[in-house]
Amino acid sequence: MDDQNKNLILATALSFIVILVWFVVFPPPEPEVASETTPVSQIAADGDTAAAPAVSSASTGAVTGAEAKAPEAARVTIDTARISGSISLQGGRIDDLSLKDYRVTIEEGADIVRMLSPVGEPSAYYALYGWAPGTGLGLDDVPGANTIWTAPAGETLTSESPVTLSWDNGNGLLFNRKISVDDNYLFTVTQSVTNSGTSTAALAPYGILARHGEPQDLKNFFILHEGVVGMADGELSEIDYGDMPDFSVDPREGARAEVKQVETDGWIGFTDHYWMSTLVPASGQPFKSVAKYDERRDIYQTEVVLPTMTLAAGETAEVSTQLFAGAKEWGTIRAYEKSGIAGFLDSIDWGWFFFLTKPIFWLLHEINKLIGNMGWSIIGLTLIIKAILFPLAYKSYVSMAKMKELQPQMEALKEKAGDDRQKVQQGMMELYKKEKVNPAAGCLPILLQIPIFFSLYKVIFVTIELRQASFFGPFQDLSMPDPTSIMNFFGWAPWAGPEPGTLMATIFIGILPLLLGISMWIQQKLNPAPTDATQAMIFAWMPWVFMFMLGSFASGLVVYWIANNTITFTQQYLIMRSQGYKPDVFGNMMSSFKRGQKPDAK
Repeated sequence: MDDQNKNLILATALSFIVILVWFVVFPPPEPEVASETTPVSQIAADGDTAAAPAVSSASTGAVTGAEAKAPEAARVTIDTARISGSISLQGGRIDDLSLKDYRVTIEEGADIVRMLSPVGEPSAYYALYGWAPGTGLGLDDVPGANTIWTAPAGETLTSESPVTLSWDNGNGLLFNRKISVDDNYLFTVTQSVTNSGTSTAALAPYGILARHGEPQDLKNFFILHEGVVGMADGELSEIDYGDMPDFSVDPREGARAEVKQVETDGWIGFTDHYWMSTLVPASGQPFKSVAKYDERRDIYQTEVVLPTMTLAAGETAEVSTQLFAGAKEWGTIRAYEKSGIAGFLDSIDWGWFFFLTKPIFWLLHEINKLIGNMGWSIIGLTLIIKAILFPLAYKSYVSMAKMKELQPQMEALKEKAGDDRQKVQQGMMELYKKEKVNPAAGCLPILLQIPIFFSLYKVIFVTIELRQASFFGPFQDLSMPDPTSIMNFFGWAPWAGPEPGTLMATIFIGILPLLLGISMWIQQKLNPAPTDATQAMIFAWMPWVFMFMLGSFASGLVVYWIANNTITFTQQYLIMRSQGYKPDVFGNMMSSFKRGQKPDAK
């Protein structure tokens, strides 16, 4: 067999080994399962208690945590076009938030996604604001985790009507907290304090995001970052939940913590697969950024602590910060970045191949805006990628055709040189140079396809735009594996197939993996089977191995692979015919079932 085909086999085999090892050692996660939670009313009735997070230290002193009672205080309702929930007047916590546009599953009547939940419920997750006392003030002089705020009765927080919480410490300090929210997921929290006493007061505003324990639906999949995400003066940081217990103990924080001083622009919060909460100080505002793990109570925290303010008698101080709590939608987050949140788009986990994943997603997003169907958009994206790579593909297939023309001369060289392999190699190199043929040209499209494949896998797995995105028929979630199966005759039988993502579903594959295997097999038939028995066996098994291996992948990725194989076959067939080489595709297909018969091009 010629060197060009050997290189092609080697590149293909190496690609197969890399993908196989990657996804066998790190298999895709199981499908998301909705977690059950305890209603707030039941918690209040039971009178359960849970620990509140420790408050960060300001520059003038540290504040220790206190035991937080169950959220029995009155609540202010949150109701906008996209979110619903409530704010507890105990601590003024934003601790009950659901996303109206997203359902837990694609099943009819499924619950909407709940993002934040109060203390006392499983995996409590909330935002808490307050003031750290400075010199001359004690914990009782400032609002904390258990402070009972007041608010006008019957008020509802909407995108048009903010709410204001108030608390008077009884010693000359009056605190107000104005909370507003936009049409999407961005809250603005304006904290103010008025010193009506006779002495100077020093205190520092802070914001906290706290999670009690790791998320119940944590994926722990290496291609996805889950945990702390933050930006500090242009530097992005990502810390997995599993790495936070390894922080060194910071004596200023009283827990394991990583502390950064941000000079101008930054933010910090928690990111999950599709959802994120982030504390965002005003642009140009210096602050202390803290990622903390309290191992005593198994609480994960991110904090922003602003500089200490000193108020003389009669003075008022005010500071505004923002809280993002919602879905990681590309368009929404990009709009926030353009409005002044520096580097906010990097909160989406684009990965190492960000220089590919970002433009690939942008192109897919724009195509979907025109088509309105993510499955057809993936096929359209494939067409564009193949068009961009066409010049290289053209050179590759022309080189393959020329190599076929040189086949008789190469065979003559081998017969003449006998067992002298060095002489054969030298003769072939001279022949390649004389005929201006690059034997490695055929490998380049395959090698380029590997990072594109990984980048598209990242886009499909990470971005929320692919979550529950429909194609047609049974394919109503392109971020999940093919839901059809041979077991129920691809949906025609009255019984259900195996659960997507399970071992049974991988063995009893659906229609998309089957089409993938067939498309790869037909693409192979553009060339006759290799004469070497080992190479012929590798080629013969490869489509079917890929068929089962990719069967558990997101169906959107399998759609891309099928479209890519179909377009590649068409391109190669037409280019080879234009060069005078007529592939006997049908004959090569028949030879797969007949031993000893090896039809070739005419």
